[in-house]
Formats: sequence, structure tokens, C-alpha cells
Amino acid sequence: MTKFEFIKYKTNKKIRILFENPKSDIFVVFLHGLKSDLTGKKPIYLMKQCKKRKVGFMGLEYSGHGKSYGEFETGTITSWSNDVKFIIKKKLINKKIIIIGSSLGAWLGLIQLKYFKNIIGFIGIGAAPEFLDRLIWKKLSKKNKKLVFKNKYYNLENDDYSYKITLKIIKDSRKNKVLNKKNNSKFPVYLLHGEKDNVVPQSLSRKILKVFPNSKKEFINIKNGDHSLSRIKDLKILSNCMGKIINYALNPLYK
Repeated sequence: MTKFEFIKYKTNKKIRILFENPKSDIFVVFLHGLKSDLTGKKPIYLMKQCKKRKVGFMGLEYSGHGKSYGEFETGTITSWSNDVKFIIKKKLINKKIIIIGSSLGAWLGLIQLKYFKNIIGFIGIGAAPEFLDRLIWKKLSKKNKKLVFKNKYYNLENDDYSYKITLKIIKDSRKNKVLNKKNNSKFPVYLLHGEKDNVVPQSLSRKILKVFPNSKKEFINIKNGDHSLSRIKDLKILSNCMGKIINYALNPLYK
């Protein structure tokens, strides 16, 4: 049975997390996508794989997601990245961290690079950095943009979901750009992206490669894969990439 715990965050606010193998020196940190949580296939699978490899696993649900505090509509990229920063500081000081970010989670993971020097690897799954501006706002017609300014939100609709994107979060997103910054770390970077992802184009995910000029990096096109990449064969590819980073961290030549 999956054991969740709650971490107090500010007054009367709690963040739900999964936290396994606290004594490990290496931790995989899973960051889920927009309107997702920790009950999906990816976090549960990764947690089991981490247990087999005898490394730690941690996942968290941002405000307005899952069982954590707050309402989704009041959240921003800044508030969600602050949730991540708080939990990492609370639970993983002096640990080696591998960030695995799915969609929005990849963006939040990239933001953490400016706060933590103990990140030793990064994996993006259908990564969507800066998607609010690049994939939503810039594609709206002038008429729809005027409606957003009037109503203070935009109804984002897809075959699988429908929810409000507020004007507040769009404006805040511009304060959290990550694709215009370089990171000189040399840790491994893997970007997994479905060939048939109809939510986030591969071109956006590929832009992350330029963020890491000195890293050993690889873009992996998942044949017939969708945005979620939750099929068993997708998860095995993900686990393989995670294993390579863990082996890199265990290498005696690693500094």
C-alpha cells in the first residue's frame, strides 16, 4: 500500500508527499504534470524502481493538486515552484537529487536549478517549459485575448480535460523563464517525448537541450507515444534512463 504523508507548509497549509528510503544518499524527485497528482502510473512505478535500486524516492503534489492545500485556480508557476523548493529543503538537504519532471513538472524542475547545487541528473517527460506563454497565450486570437483580460481566465479545453487558465498565472509565468538561461553542469540529461504527443510539441522539449551545453544529453523520441508516456514500454525506457543517472552518481570518479 502506498504511504502518503503531509508536510506542514506555512499556517494551516499542508503538502502531500511520497517519501521512501530516507537513509539513501541519492534521491529521485518526481514532479507531476498540470492537474495531476501522485496516484498515477509514473510515480508509483518510479517509486518501485527506486526501491529495487536501493535509492530514495520523493514526489509531491503542488497546491491545488491531489490532496495538497489550496485551489488550482489560485496557483501560479511561482507558488508551485516554491512548493517544490520548500519540500526539497525540508527533506533532501545534503542528498544527491535526480529530477524527473513530467510536462509542467519539467518546467518546475528546471527552475530548481538556480536553488540547488546537489542536482545530479535531469529527465523530462513530454517537457513543457514556458508552455503558458508559448503554447497558449501566443496562439490565442486578439478576440480571445480581450476575453481573457475581461474575464481574468481562459477555458483550456482538450478531448481529455477542461480547466481554467487564469490571467494571473499567464502573467506570472513570464517571471519564470528557463529556456533563455544556460546551466554549466555536466550531469546527464534525458528528454523523453512521445511521437504522437498532441499536447506539447517535441520542438519545445528539444529547446531544453540548449540549456545544458556541457551535459551528456539525449533526446529520445518515443514511437507512437502520447503526452503521458505511461505505457509499460514507456516506463521501462524511463527507468533505464534513471538507472544510467544513478550509475553515473555511483561512479567513484563522480565529483
